[in-house]
Amino acid sequence: MRVAVIDLGTNTFNLLVADVNASGFDIVHNSKEGVALGMGGINEGIISDEAMERAFHAFENFKRICDSLNVASITGIGTSAIRDAGNKIEFLQEIKKRFDLEIEIVDGLEEAKLIYQGVSWSYEFDKSSLIMDIGGGSTEFIRIETGKELEFISANIGVSRAVQLFELENPLTKENKMQLIRWFEEHSKELEDFRSCEVLVGASGSFETFYEMVHEEAFPNMLQNIRVPRAELIDTLDWIIDSTAEQRENHPFIIPIRRKMAPVAALKTKWIIEKFGIKEIVISPCSLKEGVLRRFF
Repeated sequence: MRVAVIDLGTNTFNLLVADVNASGFDIVHNSKEGVALGMGGINEGIISDEAMERAFHAFENFKRICDSLNVASITGIGTSAIRDAGNKIEFLQEIKKRFDLEIEIVDGLEEAKLIYQGVSWSYEFDKSSLIMDIGGGSTEFIRIETGKELEFISANIGVSRAVQLFELENPLTKENKMQLIRWFEEHSKELEDFRSCEVLVGASGSFETFYEMVHEEAFPNMLQNIRVPRAELIDTLDWIIDSTAEQRENHPFIIPIRRKMAPVAALKTKWIIEKFGIKEIVISPCSLKEGVLRRFF
C-alpha cells in the first residue's frame, strides 16, 4: 500500500511517501518545506495568520504530490507549535475544509516514542545511546540501553522558541551562550535522571545539516545511519555557534529555514555532548514520520 505521512513541525513540514509491505517500506518521495509555523506566536501560544498561510501553501504542494503519486492514505501529525496553540482548532478546521485532511495532534511523550520507532529502522542501539531530535518548539530525548528504550523526554527548548524569547546578538555573545544554556537546563530537568551515554543519535533535521557541513556534500539518500567523527562535528558546531548571520547566509550547506536558528541548535548539541560524555555521533535519516509507518505493520 502506498501511504504518505506529513510531519507538521514547528519549523519545517516534512512529507514522506512510501510503499509499505510485509518486510518494511520503500521510499517513493521525501521532501520538506520551511513553514516556520511557530514564528510570530509560539511563545504566546498562537499560530499567526501569516504562519497559517505558509502552512496552507505547503499543504497545497504536498497534496499535489500525493495525488500525482496515487497515495492511498495521508496521515498528518501535529507537534509542539500546534499542540500548544490556543487557536489550533481553527487551524485544523481550515486544513480539513481546504484539503479534506484530519491532523492528529500528539503530546510530547508520543512524539518522542514515534521518533524512537522511526530511528529504530536505521539503528540497532548496540551501545548505550541518546536519541536527540532538535525541533523548533520542543526537543525530544530518548535514552536506550541494551536495545531497550528506558526514558522518553520532550522538553520545550526548541530553537524557534529560543530565538523569539531572547534578544540574541550577531554573533552570539558569551552572555547569550550562558543565558541559553541556563534556559536549556531549567526546562529539561528530567535529563538529570539520565546516565551518561556512549552514542548520540541525531534524528535527521539539523543533524543532516551538520553532516553536510562536515563533509561538504549532500546528506545521502538512503535508509542507513551515518557516523560523524566527534572532533570534526565539534569544530563544525563551534563554527556555527560563533558565526554571523552573514556567514550562515553564504554557507552553501545551511538551508534558509535553519540559518537564523542554527547557532541555538549547535549550542544545544554541544551542551548535550559535553553533559553526557558522548564519545560517538551517529546521524539517522529517520525520525517521527518513519515512526508513523510502524502503524501499518
